[in-house]
Parts: sequence; structure tokens; C-alpha cells
Amino acid sequence: MAEQNWTSDQPIVSVKDVHKSFGDLEVLKGVSLDVMKGEVICIIGPSGSGKSTLIR
Repeated sequence: MAEQNWTSDQPIVSVKDVHKSFGDLEVLKGVSLDVMKGEVICIIGPSGSGKSTLIR
């Protein structure tokens, strides 16, 4: 991959309106997230709520 030059106002990770289902179970329902360079985030929630799915 080519190296990107980000500016401080651009997210290094951007997720917009993500939906994911496993059969009838909808685990991600319109999730949006921006992570800025140097930012530390924590994704918390109950078991089965889609945390690992979002990270993948």
C-alpha cells in the first residue's frame, strides 16, 4: 500500500453507517466512528453486541 499523508483534521479510521447481521441477528446497526491520529478509543458493550465484529 502507498503511504498516506494525513492532516490533523482527517481521521485515520472512518466508519460510516455500518450494518452487519448474522442470520436474523443484527449486531451492528448503523455504526459510525472516526478515529483521529494519536487518539485512543475504547469499545465497550455486553457480550454479543458486535465489538469484535466492528474491530475486524
